[in-house]
Amino acid sequence: MNVVYEDNHIIIVSKRSGEIVQGDKTGDRTLADDVKEYIKEKYAKPGNVFLGVTHRLDRPVWGLVVFAKTSKALSRLNDIFRNGEIHKTYWAICQNMPAEQEATLTHWIKRNEKQNKSYAYNKEVAGSKKAMLKYKVTGRSERYTLVEIELMTGRHHQIRCQLAKIGCPIKGDLKYGAHRSNPDGSISLLARSIEFIHPVSKEHICVKSDVPDDKLWHEISGC
Repeated sequence: MNVVYEDNHIIIVSKRSGEIVQGDKTGDRTLADDVKEYIKEKYAKPGNVFLGVTHRLDRPVWGLVVFAKTSKALSRLNDIFRNGEIHKTYWAICQNMPAEQEATLTHWIKRNEKQNKSYAYNKEVAGSKKAMLKYKVTGRSERYTLVEIELMTGRHHQIRCQLAKIGCPIKGDLKYGAHRSNPDGSISLLARSIEFIHPVSKEHICVKSDVPDDKLWHEISGC
């Protein structure tokens, strides 16, 4: 587990692909379990450790996850996320080159619970929610394109769904149209950076995740 920031109230870790943030029907061990164990051992805490989950990342995605270590931080972080007072940047390696180098995408996304998949529409349809993101192309390789994404809304599978809608599925994301899977089962989507005002100390927090230790990631991002 890679801890990138920690104080008395919050802890930010960089998640590996394959880890789940919170328990699901698989019953698999979670990242939250690992963070609790880390806190318990580091501070020799007796009994149960408090840990609040403030947001999630899809299982095959890499990158930053913020947890609250106190109930005060949890309630305030929940407000920060709900009010959009947090700036998250994602990097995605896409199969194709977008038509525009930089653009704002607006779609209406409808989630299919049975398929655990979302569908993007150009116009509002029954049961859909408006989804917006900004992207810009920041790198190229022979076959792939690196885009930087700023989410303006937080919908189910939003980045995966919207990029697929414009013909640029994320590498390895078979669910949304990628030609083949990645050998490790990941998709090439990284929660790269997160920036916000600390809910208790009011300090400016800005942290970045390393890119996955993969030849293409290093080549296309220059990291």
